[in-house]
Amino acid sequence: MAQKIQSVKGMNDLLPVEQKDFKLTAAFWQAFEDVVVRWTRAYGYQQIRTPIVEQTGLFVRSIGEETDVVGKEMYTFSDSNDSLSLSLRPEGTASCLRAVVEHDLLYNSPQKLWYMGPMFRRERPQKGRYRQFHQVGIEALGFEGPDIDAEIIAMSENLWKRLGIRKYLTLEINSLGNREERAAHRRALVEYLTRYEDKLDEDSKRRLKTNPLRVLDSKNPDLQEICNAAPHLTDYLGKESYKHYSRFKAMLEGLGIRYVENPRLVRGLDYYNQTVFEWTTDKLGAQATVCGGGRYDGLIEELGGKPAPSIGFAMGIERLLLLVSEYGSLKANAAPDVYAVCQGEGADLQMMKYARTLRANYFKVMQYFGDQSMKAKMKKADNSGARFVLIVAQDELANGTVTLKDMNGAHGQQTVAADDLISTLKKWKKAK
Repeated sequence: MAQKIQSVKGMNDLLPVEQKDFKLTAAFWQAFEDVVVRWTRAYGYQQIRTPIVEQTGLFVRSIGEETDVVGKEMYTFSDSNDSLSLSLRPEGTASCLRAVVEHDLLYNSPQKLWYMGPMFRRERPQKGRYRQFHQVGIEALGFEGPDIDAEIIAMSENLWKRLGIRKYLTLEINSLGNREERAAHRRALVEYLTRYEDKLDEDSKRRLKTNPLRVLDSKNPDLQEICNAAPHLTDYLGKESYKHYSRFKAMLEGLGIRYVENPRLVRGLDYYNQTVFEWTTDKLGAQATVCGGGRYDGLIEELGGKPAPSIGFAMGIERLLLLVSEYGSLKANAAPDVYAVCQGEGADLQMMKYARTLRANYFKVMQYFGDQSMKAKMKKADNSGARFVLIVAQDELANGTVTLKDMNGAHGQQTVAADDLISTLKKWKKAK
């Protein structure tokens, strides 16, 4: 027997049933996708789909060459003639904006875009953190004021309410100011951290030289006191940045959205400026961040487009659905409406005709194929979770009737004229 080929570490199959180490099912995932489609439509966002593979230079330029994502986590390779470096996308914003610039989508109006799909980072797999993971992302392009910042926060909160998990999430916010303000803060931060360089771990020492703001994001408990006492970026905000941040907070308060200011919130990518935020939870262990984002007003210009203010956020679907499956209200319903069984010569063809008519009337129908006893078939019907069972047997064929059984018991089992099949089931379904 040939040796089985296993899936790649950190890349999961999504099956109709739960797995030992990956509890999410395809039906639950699809139920979430249905919610996302309705949710994005309610806020006027249009979907964009970009390739999984991009030129490596896109991520070097947008995310930052010194970030952990580009420096250590990307899947990078050469194409067949070794003339171009390619990478599997590690996040969605850069790909989205590359498409916006390439196709000049901002030539006459702002854009509200959303995407959903797989991303790839080579990091240590753990619960809620995988090498192939999936994100839903929102990008609002061409909007300058703090009102859009507040709207996308309200938009994300609305999704949590739809999924039944709002009370398990905390909104953390901060402002990173503009480029000049961040540079002034960086100088003060480097000067401060250098005084404690002998106490920093190796990762923080590396970041001190490449991206000192990320030192503040360290999870090392031995560094928390040092990081807490570090200079706050908000103390370096100029008049306009301070005004933007203050108005943003006032709008959140006016909308009744609770938040916590976190001066150490910096996000992991270089392109952020001004407003940044994260939705966090204490229900997923070490993986606390469920959704995060902020402004990246200079990124479109960095990618070759005309300057345009921009803001967005992304959420990891696996991590979010682990929270929803444990605490939320989302229900996956993969069960058919009707389970069709038959018995006797010619009944199988007639059953297929009835099933075709039912599907044309928007009923989900599963048919039983095989030669077992009616008792075994009814057991299969019960296990399917179907609300109704359609039975086609010799007597029904001869009389032009069908037998319907309500598995909830409300209508029992009845034989009706075949012409009344659709109207009877619609009436039963409406009556619950």
